[in-house]
Amino acid sequence: MGKDREGKFHPRKGKPSGSKAEASGLKDISSSAYEENINLVDKYTIGEEEPAPNLRVRHRNRNTDKREERQQDRSSIKNTRAKRETLTKTSVADTVSAAEEIPSVLTKEAFAELASYQSACCVSAFMSTHAAGVEVNEQMDNTAFKSLLQQLGAMLKQKNIEQPVIDKMLKPGYDLLRNDTFWLSMSPGLAVFISDGVFKYMKMPMTPKEEILINTSFFLSPLIPVMINSDYFYLLVLSKKQAKFYRANAFGMVQLIIDEMPNGVDDVVHFEEKDDQKLWRTDTSGAGSGANYHGMGSGKPDDKANLAMYFDEVDETLWKAVLNRENVPLLLAGVEYLIPIYRSVAQYKPIWDDAITGSHEHEDINTLYQTARKKMEPYFKERHQKALEAYGNSSATALTSSVPADVIPAAHYKRVWHLFVQKDEHIWGTFDEMNNKLTLHETQQEGDECLLDKAVIKTILSAGEVHVLPKDEMPADSKIAALMRYEI
Repeated sequence: MGKDREGKFHPRKGKPSGSKAEASGLKDISSSAYEENINLVDKYTIGEEEPAPNLRVRHRNRNTDKREERQQDRSSIKNTRAKRETLTKTSVADTVSAAEEIPSVLTKEAFAELASYQSACCVSAFMSTHAAGVEVNEQMDNTAFKSLLQQLGAMLKQKNIEQPVIDKMLKPGYDLLRNDTFWLSMSPGLAVFISDGVFKYMKMPMTPKEEILINTSFFLSPLIPVMINSDYFYLLVLSKKQAKFYRANAFGMVQLIIDEMPNGVDDVVHFEEKDDQKLWRTDTSGAGSGANYHGMGSGKPDDKANLAMYFDEVDETLWKAVLNRENVPLLLAGVEYLIPIYRSVAQYKPIWDDAITGSHEHEDINTLYQTARKKMEPYFKERHQKALEAYGNSSATALTSSVPADVIPAAHYKRVWHLFVQKDEHIWGTFDEMNNKLTLHETQQEGDECLLDKAVIKTILSAGEVHVLPKDEMPADSKIAALMRYEI
């Protein structure tokens, strides 16, 4: 629609003329709508329906669906990205494993499972923790573990491991960090083994050397004392008023509650008044008969005899409940004169020669254990001493060696009977078992393994014995030594 020189509108060809409403072709249109249409015409045309210069004209052959296709492309890209992010998150979430506890009594099967695990990235971390005290109250172990996880995250990043993988590996650790119950029931040490899809930990009964190692397999040498030291003993604390019974090993001690245990001398020997005469009664209910009364004239037992009857009942109770199926040392503790009385009536014979003398009935269990553990040190060293003697007796033959280049291959080829390794030490390098090629380095280099740890694992899995010793107890001036099964 155009204007003439006088400003009048002229309809397009084929359209009726007449009033403004008729000129618009919409006779029933409102006045305001008509004016709006006029304004649009004024804005976008000049002259006789000629487009205004500022009007953007689309090509007649343009793709009229282009905007829709562009929107579809944008939507498709957005959906693809969302799916990719979802897939990544799902993949990570699906393979994240919860932290799994390894029993502190490490079986050979559990050890073999850890030893056989191989991956491009295996983390072994060890730290000291606390079972009680201010360290627990102040959450010091929790804070130390958080620092360990942060340090580990930085170490993994330096090895060019992608952040989503790092987050996945450490997530079970951060879950433990928020588990208050976990941190209220700790042991002297904590070992953690981490890989892609693996997070295992052990509450260690002893304090380990604190370190973090990243390799293609787990570092297991710190667990050896837990695994190989299965020796234990019993402790009996004696007094006139009570008897306490404990089971202890190289790392700790627990009290065993036996309901039938007599509660002191008076629980076995009773004194009563009858017809103005003091009588004593022996309670022989343990033997299945009634009480026996004896007058003063017939010989009231002295204190030693009373104690003997009481200790005989204690021994009988322990024998029926526990000791009849045992053959391990029983350590006695009590005032000095009580010890020989108990020995004289005891039917359990493996009583340790060196007793703990003094009053210990009210002593706390940790202090009592430290005293008992010191007394039993020769017992726990007995296995090592026998192996060291065997090594010494064969030291002039080809059955022994303290040269790493000899011992390490021998361990891999199942020749080692007794392996001696220095505590908290490493021997770095590589060993190609197929080609019998050993490479040793003074310090750890890229691709190195702790060959001392590998020798320990190989020896245990081939039914050999491992002895982790301090430097001054090693059979030779070396970090590793071995007594072989046979000569080559």
